[in-house]
Amino acid sequence: MGLTTVSGRKGIVTAPHWLAAEAGLSVLQDGGNAVEATVAVAACLAVVYPHMTGIGGDGFWVIHEPDGAVHGIHGCGGAAGSVSLDLYAGLKAVPFRGALAANTVAGTISGWAAALESAGGSLPLERLLRDAISHAEAGVAVTAGQAAIAEAKGPELSVQPGAYAATFEPEGRPPREGDVLRQPVLAETLRRLCDEGLASFYTGALAADIAEDLAALGSPVSASDLAAHVAYRPEPLTVRLKGAQLWNSAPPTQGAASLLILALFDRLAASAADEFDHVHGLVEATKQAFLLRDKHMGDPVFGGFDWQALLDDAAALDVMAARIDPARALPWPQPPQWGDTCWFGAADGEGRVVSAIQSTYFEFGSGLVLPKTGITWQNRGSSFRLAEGGWNALKPGRKPFHTLNPALAKFDDGRVIAYGTMGGEGQPQTQAALFSRYARFGVDLQEAISAPRWLLGRTWGDQSTTLKLEDGFAPELYAALEAAGHAVERVGPLTATMGHAGAIVRQADGRFDGATDPRSDGGVAAW
Repeated sequence: MGLTTVSGRKGIVTAPHWLAAEAGLSVLQDGGNAVEATVAVAACLAVVYPHMTGIGGDGFWVIHEPDGAVHGIHGCGGAAGSVSLDLYAGLKAVPFRGALAANTVAGTISGWAAALESAGGSLPLERLLRDAISHAEAGVAVTAGQAAIAEAKGPELSVQPGAYAATFEPEGRPPREGDVLRQPVLAETLRRLCDEGLASFYTGALAADIAEDLAALGSPVSASDLAAHVAYRPEPLTVRLKGAQLWNSAPPTQGAASLLILALFDRLAASAADEFDHVHGLVEATKQAFLLRDKHMGDPVFGGFDWQALLDDAAALDVMAARIDPARALPWPQPPQWGDTCWFGAADGEGRVVSAIQSTYFEFGSGLVLPKTGITWQNRGSSFRLAEGGWNALKPGRKPFHTLNPALAKFDDGRVIAYGTMGGEGQPQTQAALFSRYARFGVDLQEAISAPRWLLGRTWGDQSTTLKLEDGFAPELYAALEAAGHAVERVGPLTATMGHAGAIVRQADGRFDGATDPRSDGGVAAW
């Protein structure tokens, strides 16, 4: 598969595009800390990976500090104050594209600001955004993955109001692999953030331009919605496994599901990686976690479930694990969750380890590119239900259910791992595959990511709810899963359908290991 685990002694960064990983490493080499490096990665990805993320989306952070404390940041926007069911009269669902899909505030920049405020770094914002601005102005080569998505989604994106076509189809066609993508308007916006401060995105001159564009394009998000937004710092959820403590983001993300899958699997018998007991056990743990997730997960302000209490209740977890038949598959499907994103991580020599994730939800979000700022606005609010009440129902100010969830764990031997992936419904499943291979079965970090994966349900590009498996498992595994009642679908070689994963490990002696996904355009940069 070509990739090997990368090691370093002073710092490490991994990201799903190699230019972003290099941008983060250069910040570490200039004296920045892991949080500052992660902001540089986030900004760079907004430029070089615009089909997956951008500053017009949301972001979540889990940070391990040098003293061992772990905390979280939610740069997550709520629905516009003016939204109502009347706004969507005649529709059965919130549209996936267009102005009515752009119905929530973008929280990413507030997350950057909150992270930098707590990090105590020394580098100016101009330095952190330097590479992102340079790549936006000079241009970057379009990757094969971006070209394929732009070609497939072009017909529904190029017709949206705003500057999508002018920005991403300047030749009057979707970009091809190797074409140079320049985003001078976005470069100027990033420069304005340096000059005016990150708060300007919500309350300054930049916010006024954003609000004016959103209004002209028909979005319900207003200047008052932007001004009312703040990042917040809920405690990450946590659970104890044999030999490790795990953390993940609190609601409205599906972080609890990711932790539940691994907590349930920790209670099951499995002798080796990628054999029947391993794959079947994780798939069935996924079903149990998703059944609970899809009933209770959402904005905790609108009522909710005590996820931490469940994760702390060993007896309750034992009961859930006992529902898993070690030989037979639970009938499926359940309604799948959608979404695309970028996970990335960084670690520094002082002991900070950062797990971060940001997204505009679908490829290129709502498809609205704001003409004055070059910002692609998210469509995260298209996940809202058009209903008077109940789970994830559309309400003013409500934060939508999020698939985003950055993961972090500390082992009893002193290792700290940050890991994650894009992939909507597949995020908790890929996290479980990666972590269980590495932590339980001792698989090499890069191999844990490169090895073939599976997916129950839909991730981006596919709406079926079968159990999809890549090629490369032992032939008898496919047959055994089918015999157990799984609706097995072979999807061929390694595919981006399985997400773009990454991981970094800070060893107990201060060394670093990092890995990236061969399914992405990623890279690991170590020092």
